[in-house]
Amino acid sequence: MIRVENVSKSFGTFKALDGLCLHAGEGTVLGLLGPNGSGKTTTVKVLTTLLSPDSGDARIAGHSVLSHPDQVRRNLGLSGQYAAVDEKLTAYENLRMVGRLYGMNRRTAAARAHELLSSFRLTDVAGKRSGTFSGGMRRRLDLAGAIVARPKVVVLDEPTTGLDPRGRLDTWDVVSSLVADGTTVLLTTQYLEEADRLADHIAVINHGRVIAEGTATELKQSAGSERIDVVLRNPADLAAAAGVLERAAGPGIKAEQDPQNLRVSIAAPEGHRLLVRVLSELEDRALPVDEAALRRPTLDDVFLQLTGHAAAAAAEAQASDGQAIEAPAKAGVPA
Repeated sequence: MIRVENVSKSFGTFKALDGLCLHAGEGTVLGLLGPNGSGKTTTVKVLTTLLSPDSGDARIAGHSVLSHPDQVRRNLGLSGQYAAVDEKLTAYENLRMVGRLYGMNRRTAAARAHELLSSFRLTDVAGKRSGTFSGGMRRRLDLAGAIVARPKVVVLDEPTTGLDPRGRLDTWDVVSSLVADGTTVLLTTQYLEEADRLADHIAVINHGRVIAEGTATELKQSAGSERIDVVLRNPADLAAAAGVLERAAGPGIKAEQDPQNLRVSIAAPEGHRLLVRVLSELEDRALPVDEAALRRPTLDDVFLQLTGHAAAAAAEAQASDGQAIEAPAKAGVPA
């Protein structure tokens, strides 16, 4: 349902996409991860026909973005980084308007609006102006608008950015229900927990090309051994504790320090035996520990290993590659 074949796109001397290849089958979620400037937003713009690739091609439901962009838009829904709702219209009026733009008659558009308001738990606020909604409610309304015409593919560009935990969980439930109904989803996200929970297949991109892909489990296994996390009691002990961990782990293994959370972590090829040695030496050196744990690699470890910095750091910069998509019209609406 989604196929990106050797797509390249440049902005002047900056190469946003460099032979990018992606694929997603029907009724699956493809998670797209990458640091700021990696090419995620440019990929979304190419797939939604907002940008034409310099070379290569991309297909949605078998239709080329180059030769049949109108068919691509008819089979595609988009929910961008910013909820694209008309704040002066009610929830019902927003959805009915989108239906009419798709060419539905008044009765069909109204019926579809009521159906989606019920599915997205917005019936109680159907008659209220969307400008009064919380972030989570606006996001649900935006997602509802993206599927008014029952598209085969939905692109979600960082759909939970800025939402509180409740709004994020609501959005995850919506995505799961879309997939259960057979919709294919492309999900770009800065939250690795989100990709871990929702994505059937994950592609990590950097500098416009895929640098790793697989299931969440496969990617975490590629990060190697278990890890030790130690939380210190005193900020002044952080560097000394990192030295203890590095000496215990052996040559070439570096500890990662998180001063804000007083946390030191390191790869643990010997598992619990290394943890026992580390705790013993920390106690001998009078370096008090509040928490210590042995854990399996996470997607954040994978991200760090592949891109050189943690996903949280990548998410701090919100300037996008190319230009940000700011409240675009629904991509599925025919031009």
